[in-house]
Amino acid sequence: MDKFIIKGGKKLKGEINISGAKNVALKTIVAACLTDEEVEIHNIPLVSDLYIMAEIVEELGGKIKISDHTISIQIKNFSKSKIALERAAETRTSAMFISPLLARTGKAIIPNPGGCRIGYRPIDRTIEGLKQMGVTVNYKREDGYFHMNTKNGLNGIDYAFKKPTHTGTETLILAAVLAKGKTILRNCAQEPEIDELVLLLSKMGANIKKIDPKTIEIIGVKKLKGAKFSVGIDRNEVVTLAIAAIITKGDVLIKDAKSVDLKEFLEKMELVGAGVESRGNDIRFFYKNDLVACDIETSPYPGFMTDWQAPWAVLMTQVKGTSVVHERVYESRFGYVEHLIRMGAKIKLFNPEVSNPESYYNFNIEDDNSRNKHAIQISGPVKLHNAVVAMSDLRAGATMVLAALAASGETVILEVYHLDRGYECLENRLGKLGADIKRIKDE
Repeated sequence: MDKFIIKGGKKLKGEINISGAKNVALKTIVAACLTDEEVEIHNIPLVSDLYIMAEIVEELGGKIKISDHTISIQIKNFSKSKIALERAAETRTSAMFISPLLARTGKAIIPNPGGCRIGYRPIDRTIEGLKQMGVTVNYKREDGYFHMNTKNGLNGIDYAFKKPTHTGTETLILAAVLAKGKTILRNCAQEPEIDELVLLLSKMGANIKKIDPKTIEIIGVKKLKGAKFSVGIDRNEVVTLAIAAIITKGDVLIKDAKSVDLKEFLEKMELVGAGVESRGNDIRFFYKNDLVACDIETSPYPGFMTDWQAPWAVLMTQVKGTSVVHERVYESRFGYVEHLIRMGAKIKLFNPEVSNPESYYNFNIEDDNSRNKHAIQISGPVKLHNAVVAMSDLRAGATMVLAALAASGETVILEVYHLDRGYECLENRLGKLGADIKRIKDE
């Protein structure tokens, strides 16, 4: 497996563009499978998860063309209804193929989804909605697959999610656009990435509108058409690079950063004393003075994103005082902590007192166990030092890169494939800002 070697202590300076949002691009590939016409998606990030999704489409009988940062998808007819187990294990978004398979073939055989190991992440809220749409679902433990069938097609429903789910909301939207009649989805997730998916589906001829921020109405249509669409920039990448600028005491202008919603993040950055300056549609992030501690707790949009908490934890190792990071979305997302401690961070894992955990946490309480800790206390500032560390998941991978950039000496980071799932050529782009970072290819 490839590894990074990073010599820390270099101030990052310059301008940088942001890649297209992975969490939008992958879903647009699934949406394209709802029509037999060609769909063309621009500004895609060339990350490993995208290539895996493209390979799944080809295995299902579709045609894929990738040129520069554009992908065209056309699947005139499905040649099979089963997703390969090894493909599903590589990316969680593979489970969303449930919707086009059921809508166009009446059958879907989907493995338990994979992706990053950041908690149990069940798809029960999605399965419950599909059952109400007329889908028969059988999970067979002996093969690890959900076997789904619908004899008379998908039917519109009035369905309320017990708790907001980003992927669940998108999957049921995708299922409803070709279903018979009206579907109303309540207590939906509200992430801007969902709005981008809806925009593409609308261009394809879907009839979708928001009744209120948490309620979506879909009138099923008989057929969708081809379309062209451009993916917006990745909010998670903006946050990663912004923290990289501050943690290295640098000065970086992130192009087009104001085109995405960063409200919660920007408010916290200003509270800690980071330099944040708007320049047209760009945002400059720069170090201006000593930073102070600031607590965060993650929550579904419009709150502080769970994907931002690990990079934020690195930043908190460099500020004066004690800060708390409280994770409310996933029951187990602190796999990176042991590696930060190895680099000199002062972090304690603990469980805060919560009066009503069932409503406070967005994960299923029954999936939690006593070993999981839902918060960390970080004391700073500390001088991070070099170490040999590993990436445990995508966002933890970005976290280890940030720590290495701020640390003294030469840090070796293993299992870089996690980072490649969501960041395109990050080492090259950081290098252009002045980072001393090398990828060592596995022989």
